[in-house]
Amino acid sequence: MRFSGLRTAGGRLRHGWRPVLEATVAATVAWLLATRLLGHPQPFFAPAAALIVLGQARGQRVRRAVEVVLGVATGVLVADLVVQALGPGSTWTVFTVILLTVLLAVAFGATGVTLVQAAVSALYLVVVAPPDGSLVPFRFVDALIGGAVALAASLLVDARHPLAPLVAEVRRTFDELAGLLSGIADALDHDDEAAAVAALRQARGMDARVNGLRDGVLAAGEALRLHVRRRRHIGRLRSVDESIRQIDYAVRNVRVLARAGVTLSRLHTSTPPELGGALRSLAEAVRQAGAALAADLDGQDETADRHVDRADESALAAVHTAGRLFGATQTLPLAMIIGQVRATAIDLLRGVNPEDDVAVLARVDDALGLPPV
Repeated sequence: MRFSGLRTAGGRLRHGWRPVLEATVAATVAWLLATRLLGHPQPFFAPAAALIVLGQARGQRVRRAVEVVLGVATGVLVADLVVQALGPGSTWTVFTVILLTVLLAVAFGATGVTLVQAAVSALYLVVVAPPDGSLVPFRFVDALIGGAVALAASLLVDARHPLAPLVAEVRRTFDELAGLLSGIADALDHDDEAAAVAALRQARGMDARVNGLRDGVLAAGEALRLHVRRRRHIGRLRSVDESIRQIDYAVRNVRVLARAGVTLSRLHTSTPPELGGALRSLAEAVRQAGAALAADLDGQDETADRHVDRADESALAAVHTAGRLFGATQTLPLAMIIGQVRATAIDLLRGVNPEDDVAVLARVDDALGLPPV
């Protein structure tokens, strides 16, 4: 158990070392700038503001970071002025500082996070480190420096390869979805109810992956603001953004498919071996679709086209195999799975080629053996 915990901690560090380094460097640089440029002996709010900003989620940092920095700076400035007027340590000083800070934050439309940061920053100056009487608002400037350093660090880290984190998120999402389909196939092949239930549990968690894709698009958009060739990348980013809606539909379809798989496994009837083959073909289509989107983001157009063709081939093979299972003796869960294979294939292919809706539907239904509309 102890070694398992160490392995878990090590895995988290391998995947999370970059934010740690980013926060450490940004806070240290903010401290150096405040001490060297301003000559402030204790610039607490410079590294503090940097850490607060970097604590925001990527994709929301520019907007939220500006709010947080302004909130912290407002709290610091209000506390500086009020303490100089009323003196430190009194109840009226605490009351006045908190009241004025919150009123200003609300007046400027601050959100909950900004409001709290402003109030806490002001309270810190009143209770812990009251101003020394200087008319120069050093702490106010410290907060601005810390926030500016954090924003610069946040954007510059991804400026060279702004789409790299999104490419990695795309690969993780599609690999996990493909693995989920393969797991459902294995569970049905072996009539394993416990494995089918585990697959359903995993399917219910796929929404987080889709949300991660959306956050990745927002984060890439922020990173592109400092990229010289951002116009070309923005076009690719928009293409992926349009595809995410279809991928969201595909994830929902797989969740319904997994639920039907649990029901089918509980019937303890013989599952056609072709069903597992259909699901594995669909899993391969998912992998190829993910590779196509990742290649498109990397600017590898020819590679992306090859993966799109393979995704199309695998998805249609899955639909064709599933379609042959239609019959008078089929169970309702089996019919649901066949229907979800068709729906997932449609949304998957629309995701890699959003402008081909009618053709995708025609090809899928043709593979299923349905008459043309």
